Amino acid sequence: MADLQKILVVDDEPDIVELVSYNLGKEGFRVSAALDGEEALNKIRKEQFNLIILDLMLPGLQGVELCRIIRNDPAIASIPIIMLTAKGEEVDKILGLELGADDYITKPFSPRELVARVKAVLRRTAGKPVPEKIISIGDITINKEMYTVSKKNINLKLSATEFKLLLFLAERKGKVFSRSQLLDSVWSNEAFVEPRTVDVHIRRLRAQIEDNPAKPRYIKTMRGIGYFFDGK
Repeated sequence: MADLQKILVVDDEPDIVELVSYNLGKEGFRVSAALDGEEALNKIRKEQFNLIILDLMLPGLQGVELCRIIRNDPAIASIPIIMLTAKGEEVDKILGLELGADDYITKPFSPRELVARVKAVLRRTAGKPVPEKIISIGDITINKEMYTVSKKNINLKLSATEFKLLLFLAERKGKVFSRSQLLDSVWSNEAFVEPRTVDVHIRRLRAQIEDNPAKPRYIKTMRGIGYFFDGK
């Protein structure tokens, strides 16, 4: 239902924020606003939104960079984004869509069209699961928002890569991944990483999260294929 859906409007023009908020409010949406990128990011990480309407040109943290941050953060990456901007050149539209925007509207715009686009994007993305911020499996707790991992309420000291690897496997519990698949997913931006690197990080993770690394409960090996997260 629309009256349960919350939308964040990010624009440095108060008149635009008021216009968009008014028209969405009439349709039963709950609307919150931010006038710059930093304020928007703080709200996105503290509250849950069903959709973000994001201006490309913002003071401080630009809309393009904010979109990139959102799409690279597992905790908030699945929130639909509609780019709303005065920049109508094709290259800007392509950039916004390549960064992960779900739609693109240029100023000036029709409020009725904006509302229709919002509803269309929400319909298209209705099947997407709302991302969990906390994953608890056995005595392991992963906080995707704070980038922390604890075992029996004791915080573990994981490197950024170890955290990414653990989160990737835990979010896909039961699915087996080869070394190559893990390299592509976890080390995607790094060049010249050898497959044995995966084994080293798996070994380090097991040393921290397993009671007995030689007989792992969580990160298990499918001989000849790869690794998977069990945690039964």
